[in-house]
Amino acid sequence: MSKNMLTIRACDTFKPLDKPYKKFDGSGLYLEVMPLPSGAKYWRFKYAYLKTEKRISFGVYPEVSLAKARELRDAARLQVKEGKDPSVVKQENKRLAFKNAINTFKALALDWHNTKLANWTPYTAKRQLKILENELFPSLGHRPIAEITTPELLQVIRKVEDRDALEIAKRTLQVCNQVFMFAAQTGLCEANPAANLKGALQTRKVQHYKYLRDDDLPEFVEKLETNSADLEPTTLLATKLLALTFVRTIELRGAKWSEFNFDKNEWRVPAERMKMKVEHIVPLSTQALEVIAKLKVINGNREHLFPNVKNPRKMMSENTILFALYRMGYHSRATGHGFRATASTILNEQGYNRDHIERQLAHGEGNAVRAAYNHAQYLPERRKMMQDWADYFMAARLRRRKEVA
Repeated sequence: MSKNMLTIRACDTFKPLDKPYKKFDGSGLYLEVMPLPSGAKYWRFKYAYLKTEKRISFGVYPEVSLAKARELRDAARLQVKEGKDPSVVKQENKRLAFKNAINTFKALALDWHNTKLANWTPYTAKRQLKILENELFPSLGHRPIAEITTPELLQVIRKVEDRDALEIAKRTLQVCNQVFMFAAQTGLCEANPAANLKGALQTRKVQHYKYLRDDDLPEFVEKLETNSADLEPTTLLATKLLALTFVRTIELRGAKWSEFNFDKNEWRVPAERMKMKVEHIVPLSTQALEVIAKLKVINGNREHLFPNVKNPRKMMSENTILFALYRMGYHSRATGHGFRATASTILNEQGYNRDHIERQLAHGEGNAVRAAYNHAQYLPERRKMMQDWADYFMAARLRRRKEVA
């Protein structure tokens, strides 16, 4: 039987009869015309595999054209030649297609996110989900995770970079890397396209947080104490307490009344709220205690010392202190995080033990186990240092008055 005996016109003119009948094209391909009521025309391929005659369907004509049917036949014949059973290959392709349909990037990413919730702070969980929803799901959410390529992923990252959001681009790639690693560990993809993008992202010269120098303190404390910028009371007290304790801004904003021990005059920031995941002790100076006493009158009935204005059950907005500094006239001159650099610089210049300063800054300990046991290290020395710092900081106002006089 010669190949390609059928024509499109012939396929169109075949009419249903009382019984099914076949019209052969050649090399095992034929069109089977079914009787009414369906009258459908099925493409089928007959072949021999391991000395057994078998058949496989290629679909219905004209949805599957004559040319497409011949293409599928030739591919199936090649599979047989290679020792494969086209029926098994077809079933495996269906299985993979179904697997890919349910194992999309979005499905795997949300699964990964869910597995991490127990180890993340609410802030981290929210930030990671925001990256997924804003930067990745619109382009990759529907894509089978096993089919995503490195160039495709790079194109998504480049869109973030085009907004000059280089830090977000970096975090987006980090999230991708973790999602693909999770998918590989669960057997849903073999390659990690994110791993190939190491070094491909744009970088920006590191810009350290702006901070106040020693000479800036007299004017700053004067403005703070007189509230010359007319700041809202809670915002004013938050700014002052941040300067006195020089904790990270996120640690201050999330402060809860339950974390304070007024018998010992200390604030214990729990490990889950700390960057290094180790509990941190903040000795409270008399000036810090005065600030907290005022906060107790204003927000003592709330969970947080600094509740959110719009939703009091949540913490203060992340930009509140930064905008307060802007109103005080320190735009591009100081940030909330910068108080850490201010205190560190001045305390080091005044000769305080560097280890005491670093421990109070809660900077990373190389050994995580040792860090967990050392959270109270140098505590007597740190208590004295924190009181000395508060005295020095508040005394800057007196230096200001002498300058004016």
